[in-house]
Amino acid sequence: MKHLHHALRQLILSGIDFFYSPFKKLLPLQTFRYAASGGVNTLFDICLFSVSYNFIFKKHNAAIGHIILSPHIASLFFAFCFSLPSGFYLNRYIVFQQSGLKRRTQLIRYLLVVLICVVFNYILMKFFVDYLGWYPTPAKILTTVLVIVFSYTSQTYFFFRIKSQE
Repeated sequence: MKHLHHALRQLILSGIDFFYSPFKKLLPLQTFRYAASGGVNTLFDICLFSVSYNFIFKKHNAAIGHIILSPHIASLFFAFCFSLPSGFYLNRYIVFQQSGLKRRTQLIRYLLVVLICVVFNYILMKFFVDYLGWYPTPAKILTTVLVIVFSYTSQTYFFFRIKSQE
């Protein structure tokens, strides 16, 4: 399993770093890796959202016990179940490799920022779709763009910061 992890990590890093050359003067490598891996994970999330909205929930409400979720909110949580672990993997092993923080500490901090992002996603999706009447997929894309700024800032300066050498 460790060999598979190392091979996957090297494959992802070489793929991202291959496209870095044109951006060297514009962005530090870590920022480029964040943008690339975050972009791929975001596309993964949006695709899962769209597939679940159109084909799993079929644009109908979803009942979970006594709770009824609108299809766009159910799809938001469905996609989250898959993009959460892939996002943590990419942040821990691709973007913020030099962080001296323990995996558990990083995971707790990552879950905290993701929880805040989920709340932002929920509020923005409810606003755009239920209040403004927008289509769910474009609303999800705009919501994602707005949340990325918070996510990058918090992960860079708090959640995966490099541990100081004291």
